[in-house]
Amino acid sequence: MSVRVDYRASLSLVGTVLKYLSVPLLLPVVVALAYGETLAPFLPTIAVTFLVGTALERLTPEPDIRAREGFLMVATTWLAVALVGTIPYLIEAHGIPLLVEPIHPESTLGNPANALFESMSGFTTTGATVLGNINVVDHTRGVMIWRQLTQWLGGMGIVVLAVAILPELSVGGAQLMDAEAPGPGIEKLTPKIAETARVLWGAYFVITVVEILLLYGLALAGMAGPNMDAYNAVAHGLTTMPTGGFSPQARSIEAFSAAVQWVIIPFMVIAGTNFALVWQAVAGSPRELLRDTEFRGYLGAMAVLTAILTGLLFTGGFAAGVPQGATFDADYLQQYATTLAGSLEPSLRHALFQAVSIVTTTGYASMDFDTWSAPAQYALLFAMFVGGSAGSTGGSVKVIRWIVVAKVIRRELFTSAHPEAVRPVRLGGNSLDDRAIRGILSFTLFYVTIFFLASFVLFLDAARAGVDFTVLEVISGAASTLGNVGPAFYRLGPMGSYLRFPDSSKLFMVGLMWAGRLEILPLLVCLTPEYWRR
Repeated sequence: MSVRVDYRASLSLVGTVLKYLSVPLLLPVVVALAYGETLAPFLPTIAVTFLVGTALERLTPEPDIRAREGFLMVATTWLAVALVGTIPYLIEAHGIPLLVEPIHPESTLGNPANALFESMSGFTTTGATVLGNINVVDHTRGVMIWRQLTQWLGGMGIVVLAVAILPELSVGGAQLMDAEAPGPGIEKLTPKIAETARVLWGAYFVITVVEILLLYGLALAGMAGPNMDAYNAVAHGLTTMPTGGFSPQARSIEAFSAAVQWVIIPFMVIAGTNFALVWQAVAGSPRELLRDTEFRGYLGAMAVLTAILTGLLFTGGFAAGVPQGATFDADYLQQYATTLAGSLEPSLRHALFQAVSIVTTTGYASMDFDTWSAPAQYALLFAMFVGGSAGSTGGSVKVIRWIVVAKVIRRELFTSAHPEAVRPVRLGGNSLDDRAIRGILSFTLFYVTIFFLASFVLFLDAARAGVDFTVLEVISGAASTLGNVGPAFYRLGPMGSYLRFPDSSKLFMVGLMWAGRLEILPLLVCLTPEYWRR
């Protein structure tokens, strides 16, 4: 059998990306120097990344990228960066034999499966964690900022960044960005695809800096709470815009004041918005936002969910008691039940924060929503399947696909009653062709099918390993990792972790996060025999 895919060209471009990934590693180096910490987790990582990248790059000096090579390059790049991302975690836990002593040997990331889970969760902006203790005491500040940085790099897309800054990727850049971009497609904002990539990353960078300055400004004004400082402002700026959700605080955004929570909400909304629309609004066409069907649906979904959750919290929608193994105690439950019931501002704030956080797949938490009643938790589970806008950093199915699915169902109902009628599916005043509709319906079916299969596999593996999980834990864990959401429910909730899963389940969820970030089809295509044949 002759192979149709030029895998050497794909690996060569993966090497190019890896080689330049050594540059962002300078940020944790700077942080480590600033706090007087060891550079051991990062200098070897920089060396390995650069050398492996250079070696792969030499496989094909001038690679020719077509659609097939683009699929393979993008899928392989995300796996490669996740593997590289494990190195600082493993060095912190184990050191380097004969050279460096372990820094924090008690770290749960000393387990290679855990390290890969955390790294893939970072780069895919999932935000699910297997850290046992989340703080800058049991882990160095350098390693924790690396954890944050993985999400920022993965948010807009590793390959989009490469297309923006590397001239050798500008040819074939459209195929690469189409294979990686979150959503049905990415809109060209400029005549050249490399320039479009630079515009996207430029906007992404500027908005990140604005958020960091606002958070630090609140800290200087004494309005952010005692935990907010320059380090935390940068750390959370790096994980809001990519809809990532990692935090160096064990209590996530609950560790900060109400003012910080209100400031973060609009940035999560922006992060879940199509960046082409954000760019047009900034460039002087803000009306384009409200004219966009998907944006209106996106705001509408969050508004409806917020109204439901606010009503539930305002009327005392909390758990009746503390279940065994819960991440909260009776005092914590009583505190919030007393504070929120009958109080509009905190009920609205926490409802809005969690609605936006889950719909956009950011995964931050302003409180432990495991304390909420069953109806409120199931509303959040539903929100995990909504997703942000196409062309945003959000994960899950995406609002635009649900709009098209609803329009197709409406058309089928209409044509069933009027068989002679011809009724096209319109979006934004334009008719969608059948190929686009089939693609959206196929993705949605694939997504739901994989979710159910993943839930079943996790159930079986947990039973095999003798680990007891509730139904809600398993299905929410599958939905959260496939949709790149992050927190799930109960012991997998915002104040918990995925540490209890057996290693086999963690590696399976690594695959779910990888597939979810690539929107499933690019990865599945690479696994089909037809892809490799002439």
